Amino acid sequence: MLDMKLFRKRPDFIKDKLGKRGIPAKQVDELLDLDKERRDLLAKGESLKAERNTVSGKIAEMKRNKQDASDPINRMKKVSQEIKSIDPRVDQIKAKEHDLAAHLPNLPADGVPVNLNHDDEGSVELRKVGQIPHFDFKPRHHWDIGSKLGILNWERASKVSGSRFVYDIGQGALLERAIYNFFLDQNTKHGYTEVLPPYMVNSASMYGTGQFPKFLEKKAGYETGENNEYTMIPTAEVPLVNYYRGEEIPAEKLPVKFTALTPAFRSEAGSAGRDTRGLIRMHQFNKVEMVQFTKPEDSWDALEEITHQGESLLKLLKIPYHVITLSTTGMSFTAAMTHDIEVWMPAQNRYREISSCSNTTDFQARRSHIQYRDKNGKLRYVHTLNGSGLAVGRTMAAIIENYQNEDGTVDIPEVLQPYMHGLKKLTKQDTF
Repeated sequence: MLDMKLFRKRPDFIKDKLGKRGIPAKQVDELLDLDKERRDLLAKGESLKAERNTVSGKIAEMKRNKQDASDPINRMKKVSQEIKSIDPRVDQIKAKEHDLAAHLPNLPADGVPVNLNHDDEGSVELRKVGQIPHFDFKPRHHWDIGSKLGILNWERASKVSGSRFVYDIGQGALLERAIYNFFLDQNTKHGYTEVLPPYMVNSASMYGTGQFPKFLEKKAGYETGENNEYTMIPTAEVPLVNYYRGEEIPAEKLPVKFTALTPAFRSEAGSAGRDTRGLIRMHQFNKVEMVQFTKPEDSWDALEEITHQGESLLKLLKIPYHVITLSTTGMSFTAAMTHDIEVWMPAQNRYREISSCSNTTDFQARRSHIQYRDKNGKLRYVHTLNGSGLAVGRTMAAIIENYQNEDGTVDIPEVLQPYMHGLKKLTKQDTF
């Protein structure tokens, strides 16, 4: 949620910033018109109430003096009716105003590349790390390697659930467990507190982190419960950020850093035909998430820190990657700036996203009412940040492709071997 005071003080600034995200200026004007109409009605109501209080005193005095008070009494009846009519009108305007404001994305920070085409273009590469591997054979896709080794089974998952689901079997399941335990150990080692949060959240939580109302309209989530009162989480960011919803965080505790392993549930609405094979775009996948709550003046350093933490995992795994800054229409609804970490996938001969690290500034905190007191004792909104550290299935895919051998086996990165009971290579196993 954006600060309405900023709309009133700097409407042209707001129009320019939101225009870079493809939001037409008329939406800003509409919101300002509603805001003015509501404030005018409230002012009128207060004026009428003041008049009623004053005239009521005069009526009482006239009655004491045996004077005819019928005219002011009739006048006050009309005033009272007018006052009563204002409240429902204010409520209607407030609802419209809230709905319009809830659909406006965060303002892009200075330096975010502008792209109005709502596509994957326009991102800017910040750095490239690691040597892209060269094979003496044509590299295979991870889904082919995993199927032939017997560690990934899409056919049975499709029978049981449908498309975009998979069974990890034997060494595959062990590898996935090794990856997320490694991530959690590294994140906690660097100051993140591990949390095991709920996997279902209520609508207020989805609204607080900005998934609602857009998720509902795009049918991008999974609602459940007797009256669809719960949503299966699309990312651990939702329960982690909402941990402090409606609360004041003691300033001395900031920054707060959480990390969590959870499944993520995505309908992938609108992605028909994209990444229909493999581990890149699944309806259910494991992800280790990082979330930070900071003071406003510290959030941009925190964005670099959370990005570097994600990068450090790939450096230890010795998998090549690059970091890009997403464009104004490429980043998420809540983000002011997003750095994507993209890992190299040899069979596709391209980088693929494995983590998005975003500074949402005070956008989520306003929606969730998360505050702290500054050194002057004034309540201020915290800044929230989130980043994958990392997406587990995509990491598994990257390992299989980057560490593949011509004979179909896959070497296991050295840092993961202690988590694999000393296993150094994925080999063909009996199918079940």
